Amino acid sequence: MPHILIVEDETIIRSALRRLLERNQYQVSEAGSVQEAQERFSIPTFDLIVSDLRLPGAPGTELIKLGQGTPVLIMTSYASLRSAVDSMKMGAVDYIAKPFDHDEMLQAVARILRDRQTASGNPSEPAGKAPASAKVGASNHNGEIGIIGSCPPMQDLYSKIRKVAPTDSNVLVQGESGTGKELVARALHNLSRRAKAPMISVNCAAIPESLIESELFGHEKGAFTGASAGRAGLVEAADGGTLFLDEIGELPLEAQARLLRVLQEGEIRRVGSVQSQKVDVRLIAATHRDLKSLAKIGQFREDLYYRLHVIALKLPALRERGADVNEIAQAFLARQSARVNRTDLKFAPDAEQAIRHYAWPGNVRELENAVERAVILCESPEISADLLGIDIELSDLDDEEFIGLAPQQGGAANNTSHEPTEDLSLEDYFQHFVLEHQDHMTETELARKLGVSRKCLWERRQRLGIPRRKTGVASES
Repeated sequence: MPHILIVEDETIIRSALRRLLERNQYQVSEAGSVQEAQERFSIPTFDLIVSDLRLPGAPGTELIKLGQGTPVLIMTSYASLRSAVDSMKMGAVDYIAKPFDHDEMLQAVARILRDRQTASGNPSEPAGKAPASAKVGASNHNGEIGIIGSCPPMQDLYSKIRKVAPTDSNVLVQGESGTGKELVARALHNLSRRAKAPMISVNCAAIPESLIESELFGHEKGAFTGASAGRAGLVEAADGGTLFLDEIGELPLEAQARLLRVLQEGEIRRVGSVQSQKVDVRLIAATHRDLKSLAKIGQFREDLYYRLHVIALKLPALRERGADVNEIAQAFLARQSARVNRTDLKFAPDAEQAIRHYAWPGNVRELENAVERAVILCESPEISADLLGIDIELSDLDDEEFIGLAPQQGGAANNTSHEPTEDLSLEDYFQHFVLEHQDHMTETELARKLGVSRKCLWERRQRLGIPRRKTGVASES
């Protein structure tokens, strides 16, 4: 059983992390500071050290030399991300930003221990094998990729990932919000020759526009007010590894120009510097926006778009993945049940039907939140559909039930020339009716005639690509 040392001065975080690791078959010791760790333990005897960066007395990076080769995983807040990058330059094996997801921590721990055993020439179990709950993102079909699902679109995606990963080509991952684009980026990194080098993940939408160039490319001392010392940027920190830029469509044009230089010349120039330096970085970008359309209206550099679009991978929306949704829901149920120490929970039949037929506009992220909420609120062994908190007025109907909701006789809908033929499918009927009547009916009236909520009407419009008319009576907000 691998032995892990946690060094964290926040008692609540330290205790929670200890419970998480112990539930996953790790032996755990803990300390509140570097000094306490030195006094209580022989630090080099541990298999892994997980330490906060900022500790009373000495910083967590002191454990790097005290461990004498024991890998150190640094925890840090997002505000201290650049300090974590500095920690990696000092020898930390990886960093993880707080607040972290439980599975993110478990996967990092499993990966570090696996690499340690491989490096020592002893790739045996159990440390080389991730704990069961750390593999919630994996399935029997694609364990090395780490994403659940076996529908044809996902199988096609796995095939492309395996082909693309060993190359150094830039990759653009496209898909709606919440579909799991970072999982694809992680799979590409883990299956590449850069797997043992860092993968630096940056959400471009989460960094203030005024700071993003400094965060990505670094800065020199005095480059701007408050720059009391020079700092390496996140691109530089990814040297030799992978840089994942999520929501790249939010990147300001000035930063886009700097990024283009990285892709074209393989070099960066820190803010305030006149000198460039070489970097070897593989770029994976992700977006839910249409970059080509943004380029046409001048909101995204066209030359950068074509540099990024060497290989494009499209993640299907959850509603397009068939039975995968139930498999993913079961995985989330197992994960959330473990967190609350319950082993008796299962989905009731009506909940399974609701999960399968709901449109999930928020995709996998929305599904995970729904399952987490249901697990917390559930007082019986079965999770009912109402605990999921989703609106399935339209989505849980099959074609025959929906066609039974034909508009009432009379009024604007009483025009037989516009009535759908009997062989129209559910979606054909919906699209036919909305397009025929949206010019003279409000959204509320359309929803009432269809027998659904306005929310369901909006979701189905998004799914079928039916834009709302902006003129006349249909312009109701």
